[in-house]
Amino acid sequence: MMQENFIQVDGNKIRYLEAGHSKNTLVLVHGLGASAERWGRTIPYLAKDYHLIVPDLIGFGYSDKPIVDYTVDFFSGFFREFLETSGIENPHIMGSSLGGQVTAEYASANSNIEKLTLVSPSGVMKQSTPALDAYIMAALYPNEPNAKNAFDMMEGSGIDVDPKIIEGFIERMKLPNAKMAFMSTILGLKNSEIITNKLKTIKAPSLIIWGSADPVIPIRHADGFVSSIKDCRFYRMDGCGHTPYVQKPKEFADIVLDFLNEI
Repeated sequence: MMQENFIQVDGNKIRYLEAGHSKNTLVLVHGLGASAERWGRTIPYLAKDYHLIVPDLIGFGYSDKPIVDYTVDFFSGFFREFLETSGIENPHIMGSSLGGQVTAEYASANSNIEKLTLVSPSGVMKQSTPALDAYIMAALYPNEPNAKNAFDMMEGSGIDVDPKIIEGFIERMKLPNAKMAFMSTILGLKNSEIITNKLKTIKAPSLIIWGSADPVIPIRHADGFVSSIKDCRFYRMDGCGHTPYVQKPKEFADIVLDFLNEI
């Protein structure tokens, strides 16, 4: 069972989901335009071994969306404040896409992480892709045709996307300030430095997972992460697009748990 909670972080109301009763904590951080629900299919498998904390990043989901510049530094600072305010110490951390870049930035400057898992993280790719362009269009004009087209492209496998995922995205993007936060984040990512140099300072054992058919951030960008992080493993999930934890949740969870539980 997942429990919905809210917490005040630097004056902003932040929503997060919580599951599992282990003494070991795993924090899951979603990607651009998403929410905690994006991890929903893999949460039941991960919660068997870990206490899960799954926030809606500030500016997304049902967390507050203040009018600020949504830079990578802003998100990294928010993430630090979220962990401190929540009293979370020495967690395992997993981030996807934008969440991968945010958690990698945090890990590069903080040593209080047990292990780090990055799923198709942003931070190296600078040019856009047709799938990302379609996703931006869906965020600006959140209707069923635009959202379905974007999620079908991001799926990468040709399998139909669950209508609930599309409906949830449309609902969230119609919330006040949602489009502003989304586009500010896009601009912040475009103006950020490539993360490669910061990756070299990550001390936590790390795992990179990438869908072989990812059309949003193609798998060729994985090398920038794998070659820069000192203690790094890599796993390619064949037949998956940008969100393998949605497409093959049990297989994904098994890969992550094997890594996290490894002594």
